[in-house]
Amino acid sequence: MIAAQDLHTEFQFPQETESQLSSDTDLEDPDGKNAKTGKGLAARRGKKALGDKAKGGGAGRVPGLGRVNGHHQENGMENMTLFEVVKVGKSATQSVVDDWIEAYKHDRDVALLDLINFFIQCSGCKGAVSGEMFRNMQNSEIIRKMTEEFDEDSGDYPLTMSGPQWKKFRISFSDFIAVLVRQCQYSIIYDEYMMDMVISLLTGLSDSQVRAFRHTSTLAAMKLMTALVNVALNLSINMDNTQRQYEAERNKVVAKRANDRLELLLQKRKELQENQDEIENMMNAIFKGVFVHRYRDAIAEIRAICIEEIGVWMKLYSDAFLNDSYLKYVGWTMHDKQGEVRLKCLTALQGLFYSRELGARLELFTSRFKDRIVSMTLDKEYDVAVQAIKLLTLVLQSSDEVLTAEDCESVYHLVYSAHRPIAVSAGEFLFKKLFSHQGPEDEGLPRRGRQSLNGSLIKTTVFFFLESELHEHGAYLVDSLWECASELLKDWETMISLLLDEPIPGEEALNDRQETALVEIMLCAIRQACECHPPVGRGTGKRVLTAKEKKTQLDDRTRITEMFAVALPLLLAKYCVDIDKVTNLLQIPKYFDLDIYTTGRLEKHLDALLRQIWEVQDKHTDTEVLEACSTTYHYFCNEEFTIYNRVDIARSQLLDELVDKFNRLLEDFLQEGEEPDEDDVYQVLSTLKKISAFHNAHDLSKWDLFTSNYRLLNTGLQNGDMPEQIVIHAMQCTHYIILWHLAKVSDSSSLKGDMATLRKQMRAFCLMCQRYLNSINTAVKEQAFTILCDLLLIFSHQIMSSGREQLEPLVYAPDSSLQAELLNFILDQVFIDQDDDSNSTDGQPDDEASKIEALHKRRNLLSAYCKLIIYNVVEMNTGADIFKQYMRYYNDYGDIIKETMSKTRQIDKVQCAKTLVLSLQTLFNEMLSDLGFNIDRSSSAFCGIKELARRFSLTFGLDQMKTREAIAMLHKDGIEFAFKEPSPHGEGSPPLNLAFLDILSEFSSKLIRQDKRTVHMYLERFMTFQMALQREDCWLPLISYRNSLQVGGDDDTMSVISGISSRGSTVRSKKSKPAAASKRKLPEAEENSCSSTDAVWMNREQNVQTPVMMHSPHLTSTVLRDPKKMRPEESFAAAYTMPTEQHPHQPVTPQQQTHHHHQAAIDYNTEVTWMLTQRQQAEARQQQERVSMHYAKMRNHMQQAIRRGSGLMEDDEEPIVEDVMMSSEDRLEDMNEGMDFDTMDIDLPASKNRRERTELKPDFFDPSSIMDDSVLNVPMF
Repeated sequence: MIAAQDLHTEFQFPQETESQLSSDTDLEDPDGKNAKTGKGLAARRGKKALGDKAKGGGAGRVPGLGRVNGHHQENGMENMTLFEVVKVGKSATQSVVDDWIEAYKHDRDVALLDLINFFIQCSGCKGAVSGEMFRNMQNSEIIRKMTEEFDEDSGDYPLTMSGPQWKKFRISFSDFIAVLVRQCQYSIIYDEYMMDMVISLLTGLSDSQVRAFRHTSTLAAMKLMTALVNVALNLSINMDNTQRQYEAERNKVVAKRANDRLELLLQKRKELQENQDEIENMMNAIFKGVFVHRYRDAIAEIRAICIEEIGVWMKLYSDAFLNDSYLKYVGWTMHDKQGEVRLKCLTALQGLFYSRELGARLELFTSRFKDRIVSMTLDKEYDVAVQAIKLLTLVLQSSDEVLTAEDCESVYHLVYSAHRPIAVSAGEFLFKKLFSHQGPEDEGLPRRGRQSLNGSLIKTTVFFFLESELHEHGAYLVDSLWECASELLKDWETMISLLLDEPIPGEEALNDRQETALVEIMLCAIRQACECHPPVGRGTGKRVLTAKEKKTQLDDRTRITEMFAVALPLLLAKYCVDIDKVTNLLQIPKYFDLDIYTTGRLEKHLDALLRQIWEVQDKHTDTEVLEACSTTYHYFCNEEFTIYNRVDIARSQLLDELVDKFNRLLEDFLQEGEEPDEDDVYQVLSTLKKISAFHNAHDLSKWDLFTSNYRLLNTGLQNGDMPEQIVIHAMQCTHYIILWHLAKVSDSSSLKGDMATLRKQMRAFCLMCQRYLNSINTAVKEQAFTILCDLLLIFSHQIMSSGREQLEPLVYAPDSSLQAELLNFILDQVFIDQDDDSNSTDGQPDDEASKIEALHKRRNLLSAYCKLIIYNVVEMNTGADIFKQYMRYYNDYGDIIKETMSKTRQIDKVQCAKTLVLSLQTLFNEMLSDLGFNIDRSSSAFCGIKELARRFSLTFGLDQMKTREAIAMLHKDGIEFAFKEPSPHGEGSPPLNLAFLDILSEFSSKLIRQDKRTVHMYLERFMTFQMALQREDCWLPLISYRNSLQVGGDDDTMSVISGISSRGSTVRSKKSKPAAASKRKLPEAEENSCSSTDAVWMNREQNVQTPVMMHSPHLTSTVLRDPKKMRPEESFAAAYTMPTEQHPHQPVTPQQQTHHHHQAAIDYNTEVTWMLTQRQQAEARQQQERVSMHYAKMRNHMQQAIRRGSGLMEDDEEPIVEDVMMSSEDRLEDMNEGMDFDTMDIDLPASKNRRERTELKPDFFDPSSIMDDSVLNVPMF
């Protein structure tokens, strides 16, 4: 803070510039002569004496007597408040402030009242400060009063509201305060009244418990402080100028000295000093009263405002604020929990380090908080990390000695970050540190070539790339340096020179490892220049290039072609035997502009390149090199370019030679009676590798390779001693043959014989791969499985999509044996423990890298099979064996299995649910086979199955209506499975699979209420009377499952009677309202029909017998009662009616009496069964009572409420009774609908009711099918 001990009485500034002050107001007083016009007035709020000048009726109006900047207002803004004018922004801020100053000069109390109300309204408060409050109340009392009137229901206020208008309001609000202080800086702010009032008000509001007050006042106070800092800076400059003028006048000789001018300058300096002291007092009051408390406010936005503004003060008035007394607040706040606040700290410091002069004064701060800034480069908020790196770059520019080598290394590795802004910022830091230093010895070096400055910088880049030990991320390094060092990375001439030219004496040549890294960096730079987008993993996609960027891209591509068309054959000749270098060099031609070979007369260089490619494929058998050769030929063989014929001839000669060699070697290799030696095997394998690599990108159909490869594979099956690599590449080559044949057949001009040939070859090859699934070699089995999955997916029913019905004969569906073999392969080769995978390392040490590679391979195998399930190539129920592994192999394959479940559910919800329950049943059966018939439900195996069921349940989501049918079928299958096998211990013991109900209960929460009741009834079909009475531990799964179905079961009944929706109470609450004129009277006959049919249905429900308990019907009333409005005694009585209670008007039926006698004769050995029975009987009596009471009310109400009016619309001509009463014809369907939907609001328009009714979804289960004795024997599902 600007304390007395921190400030001097005079500030000496070295600036020679005159103060630039506002001159567009008549209040300007550059000499400060009128600065003390307000001396002697009350300085504090409690001592002001307003007299009769303060007007109480003009709170908030724009002052100025209807004039803006001296002109009458004609746009209707004369009655707008300051807040409304600033919000609308129709008038310039300068005019609004000038108008307020005029009003202040006329009556300062009224104008100040308007300003106070402006701050109150900007906070979102609806209240206003009246003149009476202004005269008689302290600021604290006014704030308390405004707090009481503040409406905080919405939680929004102008500074937090969204939308362009409110974003502009924040800017206008800040501008208004800045302009107000600037326009008042020569007189009004020194009258010891206006500023005291405003600062006192803002200080009080900033300490309010109301966030809106605190936020708005803090912003206003900080902007006010910034404006005062500008005033203080101007005063300091004026004082400095006055002091220089005084010294110059005093140093004159006595004869030329003007004493009057000396006195005038002394008086001016004294007045400026007094003004400076007052400004400092104001700033001290704001800093100590607002900033010191609010920079650690609970709200991050408020803290960010404080830190942002203190950075502005330090930059504007560095002599007063750029010291440790203020810098410590920024340093402390860098540890803030909110990224927004940390970001403001970094941007504030960046503004200081941009200036070398200011940066030199931050040495102590930098040494104290440097470690924190370095650690923020790894901040979890990406924006904060980016700004931290940029700040360190500025620190690096200000001084090379501040950051240690460890500090720099912590930033270096960020060039490989996946977040591009961080990587680019780190690349700029790296470039500034390593590449931007140019010594005197570098001035005479050539611009290009091995001996140029770029040559040494490129070497430095290579050294850094190798030392980082991330050799596979060259593209990331190039992308990070591209924006700041693109000219260096585009110096391909120097790179070629470093690779081809011999080093001069005394120069250290690049070793093999460094040359490999240079080739990779060169390729990455070429790719970046031609593709103009970041590598994979950085950025969201390709952006649209500007015209300038497109031109640069074309120019770079032309340079690359002209340069490397000549140099590439030389590079390939030099590094022909090096696999890594050759693989990268062969990728360069795909970025060529092939027209330049013709226009630039470079055909001889093309021939040289083709010869070198032939040499490379002849010397190498590595798959990557061969595929690079194949893709280069593929790119060159484009009929659009004139070089096509030249390249096609070279390609045909190469392939002719390879095929002839393969056929010749194959005859010798398969000759009977002779054992092939290692040389023969190597020759066949190398040739087959080359043919397979070229067949991937080129159509070799005219050479008829299918017969040779099929013969080779068949011999391998018969003899069983074929080398695995030959079998693998033969299958791969045959796979390419099938695919190229399919591409040819897909053409409409193909012959019918071609399709028949393809069908025959494809089926024969699939059968061959199926036989290889039983091979003893793991690599061969994996290759056969992968190819089989691809072919089954390609030749599935999907092949006929997109108008390709002519390909229907090619559809190939796997039979059950093939599906079983594929599934067994997955279970044997994929779902294995890491330690059991003996083939994963191929004899290499069991290190971490080999384990990761083996896991990646197994994930690919599982994904291939899961695609067959998703695309319905194999039966969905085969996925049960996959889904059951979800928990055990969650870390390895959890994402794949979960996505498969999601996709299958999208295809068929019901079948997916059946597959899930089948997987649980499979695990349950496996547990029985392992543990025996005596199941311990606390065992790890059983708990694992139960946890898996819980996970499956979570995958169904929250929308129960979408999964209703699927969940229902899941319970159906689960119940049938639980009672499928009888007990091995004879009658009286629970069924063998009864414990499965405990697992099935995990899905009960996904049932909607009416389905719970129906599933419960379906469960009771499998139960005997004795089962319901059992309470031993072995029967607990049945008890818990029944309870899970009855959770909410009683609530269902009560919810229908009492009402889930609060709208159900509208029938009772609207009895006193007059009948609607647009509704006609309910016909009496139809009314009686409704009552009688519902009563018959109720009686029928009362007569239904269940093995244990009598179930109350689903719906007993068409009026829903709000459960919140039930009397407590009603709700308790409904749930816990004692058997001794009898309703006077509800006699016990003979059937119920018989049931009571039967209960007395049977000993249930438990009190629970008796209580449940009594409870159900009491509920049934209450429901019947409510029915009779409801229809009595309903008849009286309907006769008055539903009447036909003269203004009824045509579409409402039919009777609307169907909307409020259930017809006898559709009563059962409507009863089901009533469980979920409230259609009983009689004041709803008839047409709307009918529309809602047609949109209701029927229940998947029909509970009415269980409610009649005549249909109890009909299967439900």
